[in-house]
Amino acid sequence: MSNSQALNFSSVYDEFYNKILHYLKRLVGEFEAEEVAQIAFEKISRNLSSFKGDSKLSTWVYRVATNTALDRLKSQSFKYSFAGPLAPLPINVPEAEKPVSSTSRTLDSPDKKVIQNEMSECVREFVDRLPPDYRTIIVLKDFAGLTNKEIAEVLEISLDSAKIRLHRARKQLKERLAAGCDFYVDERSVLACDRKQPTPRK
Repeated sequence: MSNSQALNFSSVYDEFYNKILHYLKRLVGEFEAEEVAQIAFEKISRNLSSFKGDSKLSTWVYRVATNTALDRLKSQSFKYSFAGPLAPLPINVPEAEKPVSSTSRTLDSPDKKVIQNEMSECVREFVDRLPPDYRTIIVLKDFAGLTNKEIAEVLEISLDSAKIRLHRARKQLKERLAAGCDFYVDERSVLACDRKQPTPRK
């Protein structure tokens, strides 16, 4: 959709709602996503006429949705809700950030899918427990697939700041995974993990 075309809410909704809902499920959890999406699109509807095309329409839509989600993530009510820090959040650890090396042999697509599912099960709680700003940038990058430049525009920060925040978020996630999980390659050559048991105090 070019900026020269007259924008109408119906076309924006049709183009972006499912993408944004899917994104929000990873950011605020299944339980909260639909309500947050509705609030975000109400804001989009109210402000669409003021969209000047200074950024891509998709970037602006993600910005509205992200700001709405961050308001929810940082609220006291969210911290104690069903969708709070322990809610499921399926997301894959970036290949370069996995705490252990995967097997050297080339895995076919079904194996890769199993690996991703195993990793999702293992890391979702740890992603949930990241600070909201870190959680958001990981989901924008590694689930929504935005570029660093797009992320900077969505979050309204500089490109350098976006890169630094993403690096710190991945580093913190990696450290928490390493502290909380033992990773191994099982008999199917699938990357899996076991939760570490707390060390009893003497």
